[in-house]
Amino acid sequence: MVGVCLWFEPAWADKLSDAIASAPQGAEAGQIDPSKPAGFLGIPGAPSVNLILAFVWAVWVGWIFSTVGAFGGVMAGVGHMTVFGLGAYAKSFKTTAPALNKLATDSIRASNQFLVGTSALISSFNYWKMGRLVLPLAVALGAGSLLGAWGSATLTAGKISFSQYQGWFGLFVLVLGCYLFWETSGAGQASKKKAKAAAKAFEESVKKQKAGEQVDTKAMGVKTTKFTLTRCEFTFYGVEFAFNPLIPLLGGIVIAAVAAFLGVGGGFLLVPFLTSVAQLPMYLAAGTSALAVLISMITSIATLMTKGTPVDWSLIGLELVGIIVGSVIGPRTSKYFSDLWLKRLFIVLSLYVGIDYVLRGFFNYRIFG
Repeated sequence: MVGVCLWFEPAWADKLSDAIASAPQGAEAGQIDPSKPAGFLGIPGAPSVNLILAFVWAVWVGWIFSTVGAFGGVMAGVGHMTVFGLGAYAKSFKTTAPALNKLATDSIRASNQFLVGTSALISSFNYWKMGRLVLPLAVALGAGSLLGAWGSATLTAGKISFSQYQGWFGLFVLVLGCYLFWETSGAGQASKKKAKAAAKAFEESVKKQKAGEQVDTKAMGVKTTKFTLTRCEFTFYGVEFAFNPLIPLLGGIVIAAVAAFLGVGGGFLLVPFLTSVAQLPMYLAAGTSALAVLISMITSIATLMTKGTPVDWSLIGLELVGIIVGSVIGPRTSKYFSDLWLKRLFIVLSLYVGIDYVLRGFFNYRIFG
């Protein structure tokens, strides 16, 4: 992936230089001031991200993605757009330099995906070692995501303004939060009998480990018992699960297309898909989602790079170190959180991000910050 990115770097430089040259010069918003020090993407006067803040935020992104198998891309987006101030900067060129506005937006999308892709790589390996990854299901989702991510990134690169991006980003996250809220209700919980049984068995094994008992968790992990083109069966902590591989294949196409458009990993759609369609407990959804996200991220990033999207390597390099730290910690701490409380954490974050970004993107109205 790095080799592909470096191969296309001269093309990004030309495209970025042309976009900067098209912007008016001056000290006002929406203008380039050549006398100012270089910031984001090497643009004079662009925000210079605090390195300590960038590292700490990346640890948080890595932890939350590796813990719940989702929300890494959303949190990476919140960091780049709001916490680091890159969204407001890109938005300032909406009328004065639309090419720079869209190029910065694509750069934010690609940056989000670099972070969540790295976390997905580490998390997939860790969950696989723990026997908490349903490989046939992840591969089916990943196969579908190849087409979805490629098609979406190809059709949208260089065509989305920052306001449009932020508004749609918030709307999808808000809808997700409402859906997860229903899942934690009595009606939602009643539809998850298998997932609850497996989660209960897993939580009991954790309690035994805390009490000092020896538990062979790897032997009780995911075991595939049957696989055909139309049916896959597996067990997890003694509970049997089954799914039709064609369903996650189609789901992967749709989810990856949406995720590539939003510039996120798609875990926040994959996890509800896995817990609802396949009825997986959250303990399995996180690892399975991570591998599917990894395949989608590689496809989407490579497509954006070939379209000339620039990346701030100094910022991304530091953030990747933080992502690695958070991703190593996440799988080792997730077993200490209950299935229900992980979803409630998800809901709070969804509502906060969704409402704020819809208002900012579509109505240019801020209620937070």
